[in-house]
Amino acid sequence: MSTFIVPSFAKINLSLRVLGRRETDGYHELETIFQIVSLRDDLIFSERSDNRVELVCDKPHVPTDESNLIHRAAVALRNRFNLRKGARIELIKRIPVGGGLGGGSSNAAVALMGLARLWRIESSFDELVETGAKLGADVPFFFTGGTALGTGTGIEITPLEDVEEQHLLIITPDEKVSTADAYRALRAPFLTKPEGVAMLPSSRAGSLNMSLEDVLHNDFEPVTFSLHPQFELAKRELVRHGARGALLSGSGASVFGIFDNGESQRRAHDVLKRRGSWQSFVCTTLKRAAYLEALGVCRSFSQS
Repeated sequence: MSTFIVPSFAKINLSLRVLGRRETDGYHELETIFQIVSLRDDLIFSERSDNRVELVCDKPHVPTDESNLIHRAAVALRNRFNLRKGARIELIKRIPVGGGLGGGSSNAAVALMGLARLWRIESSFDELVETGAKLGADVPFFFTGGTALGTGTGIEITPLEDVEEQHLLIITPDEKVSTADAYRALRAPFLTKPEGVAMLPSSRAGSLNMSLEDVLHNDFEPVTFSLHPQFELAKRELVRHGARGALLSGSGASVFGIFDNGESQRRAHDVLKRRGSWQSFVCTTLKRAAYLEALGVCRSFSQS
């Protein structure tokens, strides 16, 4: 099979609520609305004649050993299907590492789909999602894309009706956020019921039932802003420069703003990119059909 390339898109959380901790395992029950955005990495897949998994990246600070989720996805796939095949995977990295944008999880999902294609594995959607869920809580979402509700620890995905295309500006300050520290600071109580109570403004029938600006909510904002004031400043600056709504994505370390049009989006970008310690990304939301089409040769492994 010839070399092929598959895009690996980022996500934002339009809403994120932490319902509490489960007494059984200490994991947190969440309800979140995931949204695919056009900011993307690219993964280039090619065969090797031996059984080595070779990962290379254009950014020297990105690890390419077993700590990278792409490498771990390859090992998990080989173990699940008892394979001894090799691959060369080149990662073109644009999504900021540790930015709360799901870059690593997206890479893992695309690696599973791309390698299933490369190695000619007859795998189902459910099998790949199950494998991906063991790699990270956000991974299953990237088999569905578009706008979707995530529940449980985030791995239970219900597709929602796509939001209309939105002009976004994502700001990633040069400051790392520890997810573990954010959860500790949140001090979420133990759940009193086996499952959390649905709180998000979404319907299991598949659509948001209020305006997008009213949907925006993130339980992590108070604790992350307290620990890292740069993120609160980034949110204020997005609004000051024209965003009609702004929100922290995940537990950090990125904040996104929603703009009425591309002109106001670009004006804000031109101003905010001058801050030397802030990365600024112009992008849009991506509907599910466009996301699945972009997956190309891997579309058959996604939820159509």
